[in-house]
Amino acid sequence: MLFIQNNPYGGLLLCSFFAIFQSIYAEVGKLVCFYDAKSFVREGPAQMSLAELEPALQFCNFLVYGYAGIDAETYKINSLDPSLTNDRQHYRHITALRQKYPHVRFLLSVGGDRDVDSEGVADSDKYLRLLEQPEHRKSFQASVLTELNNHGFDGIDLAWQFPKNRSKFHQGVIKRVWGTIRGWFKQPSVDDKSEEHRQQFATLLAELQSDLRRAGQLLTVSMLPHVSAELFIDVPTVLSNVDFVNLGTYDFQTPERDPEVADLPTPLYAMYDRDPSHNVQHQVQYWLNRTSAISAHKLHVGVTSYGRAWNMTRRSGITGYPPIPAANGAAPPGRQTVTSGLLSWPEICDLLQQQPQEREVPHLRKVGDPTKRFGIYAYRAADDRDENGLWVGYEDPMTAAIKAAFVQAQGLGGVAFHDLSMDDFRGQCAGEKFPILRSIKFKL
Repeated sequence: MLFIQNNPYGGLLLCSFFAIFQSIYAEVGKLVCFYDAKSFVREGPAQMSLAELEPALQFCNFLVYGYAGIDAETYKINSLDPSLTNDRQHYRHITALRQKYPHVRFLLSVGGDRDVDSEGVADSDKYLRLLEQPEHRKSFQASVLTELNNHGFDGIDLAWQFPKNRSKFHQGVIKRVWGTIRGWFKQPSVDDKSEEHRQQFATLLAELQSDLRRAGQLLTVSMLPHVSAELFIDVPTVLSNVDFVNLGTYDFQTPERDPEVADLPTPLYAMYDRDPSHNVQHQVQYWLNRTSAISAHKLHVGVTSYGRAWNMTRRSGITGYPPIPAANGAAPPGRQTVTSGLLSWPEICDLLQQQPQEREVPHLRKVGDPTKRFGIYAYRAADDRDENGLWVGYEDPMTAAIKAAFVQAQGLGGVAFHDLSMDDFRGQCAGEKFPILRSIKFKL
C-alpha cells in the first residue's frame, strides 16, 4: 500500500486492484441448481411441477436442465425423455421462467450418466468416438448452437460420460491379491487411449468456447463421480476454456458400486482406512494444485439432496457405525423416488420422524457428526428374523451448510446442487420448502 501511495500511478493501480477484486468477488458464492426433467413426469408425490420448481429459482444463479444425449449416428444432441410428449416444448417452458427470474442463467446439460445403452448402462463409447473424429465434433458443435438458440438456453453444460474408475467389490480374495501385485508394475486403465481423449476433450472445449463466446453463451463442465480427472482432464486448459466446472464430489460410496459394505457416501475430509481420494477435500485440492489461485472461483463443489441406502443384516451388527459389513445390497425404493438404494431428503426425514404406531418397523436412528468433517447417517438394525435392517448416509440442511462453509473457506466459486427435485420442495418435513437449498444459499 505504501508503494501505491508513493507511486504517481498509485490511484490507477489501486483502481485496477479493486476492479480485479470485485470481478473475482462477483464470481464466488454462486449456486448452480440442477433440475432433472424426469421429475416433471414422475408419478405420485415425487412429481415436481413447474409451479413447485419456481420457488427455488430465487436462490439459484444458474439452473442446469438435465439431460440431453448424443445420437450415436449423427453425433448431434438428442432428447432422452420420450415420456415428455414434446421435450423441446418443455425446454421453452423452462427458459420462459427467465421473464420472472432475470438473474438466473439457464443451461442445458448433456450426458450426466443418463445417456444409456440398450442394457441401461451409461454409454461412454459414443462420447469417446465423438471426440476422436473432427467431423463428429463439428456435427456436435453445430447442433449445440442450434439447440441453444432455438430454445432460449444461455449455454451448455457438458456432463461428459467418460469411462468410470472400476469398482473393487466384485473381486475375490485371490483376485484382489493378484490385482495388488500387478498394480506394483502397471495400473490397469479404464481407457487405453485416455491421453488422446484428454487432449481431444480439451480441443472440443476450445472449439465450442469460441463459438459460444461470440453468441454471449456459457460453456461449463460437470465432472461425474468416479470419472478420473487425472486421466481425462487437462485442468489448466479446461479451466481456461470454460466458465466454471462442477465437481462430482459426491456418491463416493453407493450400493451399486459396493453392495456388501455400507459407508458414508460423501465425507468432507479423508476417513481412516478408506480410499484417500474418496472425499470432497481431496477432489478439490487436486484441481487447486493444477491451476492458479485466481481460477479457484471457477470450481463448484457438488452437494446432494439425497442419501444412499443399504440393507443391514444381522451380521452387520447393531451399532450402525460405518463401514457396515455384510450389507445386503441396495435398500428398497422409497415411496416417492421409487429407486433402489436412493432416498430423497423428504423420504429420509419421514423415516426419521415416523412414530412406532405408524408402521410395523421402528423409525431410523440418526447419528450426527460433531467433528463436522465426515457426514451423518441413520440406521435401523435388522430384527430377529434378519429383516427390516436399513442404513443410509445422507445430506441434510446442516451438513449441506457445512460444505457451503468449506467452499467459502477455500475461496471457491460456489456449490453445484444435485438435485432440486430431491429436496423437500413441498415443505412436507418441517413446513419449509427447499430446506437444503436454502441452507446452502444462506451460508454462501
